[in-house]
Amino acid sequence: MNGNDAMADFAQRLVEVDGVVKRVYVAGSGPAVVLMPEMPGISPDVLRFARWIAAAGFTVYVPSLFGVDGAYPTAEEGGAIARRACVSAEFRAFAGGGTSPVTAWLRGLARQAHADCGGPGVGAIGLCFTGNFALTMALEPAVIAPVVNHPSLPLDDPAGLELSEDDAAAVRERVDRDGLTVLGYRFDNDRWCTGQRFAAYQRLLGDAFDGRVLPGSSANPEPPPFFRDVVQTPHSVVTAHFVDEEGHPTTRARDEILAFLAARLHPAEEVRE
Repeated sequence: MNGNDAMADFAQRLVEVDGVVKRVYVAGSGPAVVLMPEMPGISPDVLRFARWIAAAGFTVYVPSLFGVDGAYPTAEEGGAIARRACVSAEFRAFAGGGTSPVTAWLRGLARQAHADCGGPGVGAIGLCFTGNFALTMALEPAVIAPVVNHPSLPLDDPAGLELSEDDAAAVRERVDRDGLTVLGYRFDNDRWCTGQRFAAYQRLLGDAFDGRVLPGSSANPEPPPFFRDVVQTPHSVVTAHFVDEEGHPTTRARDEILAFLAARLHPAEEVRE
């Protein structure tokens, strides 16, 4: 499916949930973190982030949901992948569609990952097209560390959330009951994930939503072709628009995410070197 030697450090598993089988790439050890790819797929930038998660003491699970695994597609190829996803029955890309059905499969993956890895629970990180999926995954009790990065759905409603009314109420109830905190990131001039969207998260979750905004001027000015020609705006904080420099805003965001996961997934009494 990928044939990319750059992915040789990831084990490949076929995971079945309710009769649906998907390929999942797994690396590391420790409590589980489900890292969902951004559009247009599991790029080298997504894999770089996955490796950072594994190096921080977690077992990272990266499900293949769309695109070509391990590759940077051209802008045309990436656009075609995005269009197919937008009309797929698994996703609800537009306002009024409610919760994407694929999130039920992802919650099943989280349950299996928790059973395999143990620990207090599972982290869930969404990126771009899958950004809000991390919030919906909090309907699974095993998920205790949700991170929504630059969530772009619904594409046609900058103030919308990719959630049905029932699921939104259930997520708020879970947050109130269990004291979950939801971490979020966006660039201040991102036209796919706007301040209106973060305001909608704030209305739903109140103080449980920790939305952090980076200056768009800090984004990598030379992202891969899909982001340069199709996305056309600072967007992917820890992947395509990441700048690997000490003290850089995107580097700090990455480190904050890893610290958020560590605080929730590693027991307080555990001593880590």
